[in-house]
Amino acid sequence: MKVFVTGATGFIGRNLCLALKAKGYGVTAVGSKDADLTRSGTLDRFSTVKYDRIFHLASWTQAGDFCLYHPGEQWIINQQINTNVLSWWANQQPQAKMVSMGTSCTYEVGSNLKEEDYLAGTPIADLYVYAMTKRMLHIGQQALAKQFGLKYLTLVPSTVYGPNYSVGKKQMHFIFDLAYKILNHKHKGSEILLWGDGYQTRELVHIDDFIHIMFELDQKVENEVVNIGAGAEFSIRHFAETLAKGVGVDPAHIQYDTSRYVGAKSKCLNVEKLHRILPDLKLKSLEEGLSQTVQWLEKECFLTQA
Repeated sequence: MKVFVTGATGFIGRNLCLALKAKGYGVTAVGSKDADLTRSGTLDRFSTVKYDRIFHLASWTQAGDFCLYHPGEQWIINQQINTNVLSWWANQQPQAKMVSMGTSCTYEVGSNLKEEDYLAGTPIADLYVYAMTKRMLHIGQQALAKQFGLKYLTLVPSTVYGPNYSVGKKQMHFIFDLAYKILNHKHKGSEILLWGDGYQTRELVHIDDFIHIMFELDQKVENEVVNIGAGAEFSIRHFAETLAKGVGVDPAHIQYDTSRYVGAKSKCLNVEKLHRILPDLKLKSLEEGLSQTVQWLEKECFLTQA
C-alpha cells in the first residue's frame, strides 16, 4: 500500500508514519518544510505516484489560548491548506481514500458530542474559527464524495497523549504542560502554576490506541465521522495530582491561576459508535499511559540534560 501523510512532523503524524512503515507500506511523509500547503499546486510534484491512502493531518493551530489571538490567520491558512489538499485529492488522486482529522471543539457546548451533530449547533466561541475550518474540511470531503464518488473518513479525536511528543516548540497540550511543570518543580524547584481552577474536565486517548483505532476504522468505515476517545473524563486537578504523586511531588505545591484561559469546561466524546464498530476494543489504562508518558518526558527533558 502507498500512503501519503500531511502533517507528518506533528505528534500524531510522526507516530502514524512509524506505524505505517512497520506494516511495510510505502510512506510519503510531508511536513511544512517539505511542502507549503497554503500554495496552490504545491502537491503537484507528488502526483507521479498513485496513492491508496491520504492521511490529512496538517492544520495551523496550537494548544492553549492560541486560537484567541489568531482567528483571522487561522481561517485563511487552514482554508488554504484544506482547499489545496482536497483539490489535489480530487484532481490527482481520486483513487485514494482520504482519512482526515476533525476536532472535538466543533461540537456545540452542552451537546452529546455525537457524530450526527458534528455539523450542528454553534461551537465554543473561543475556538469557533478553528472549529468551522474543520467543519468546512468535512463538508468539502462530503461534496467531493457526492460528485466524484471519492471515499473518505473523518476521525474526531479527544486529546492524544503518550511518548515522543515535541516539547518546547509550541504551546503544549494540557497533559504535557501539566507533566512538564510538575517535573520542572521536582528537578528545579519551579512553581507549579496551572491555568483555571482545575475543575475543567478532559478526556485522553493514548497515541498507541489512537493509531490502532485509525487502522481498524480505515478498514471498516467510509464516508462517515467517527469519534475516537476513552469515553471518560477527569478534572485537571485529578490529572495534576495523579502525575504529582507518580513522580514524588506533594500535590499541595500545585497552584491555580483562575484568571487564565481554560477553554471548554468539559470535552468528553460520545464513543457509542466507535464501540459498535469495534466491540472488542480495549484501551490502555490511564494509570499506565500517564506513567509511561511522564517517564519519557522526564528522561527527555530532565535526566538527559548536561
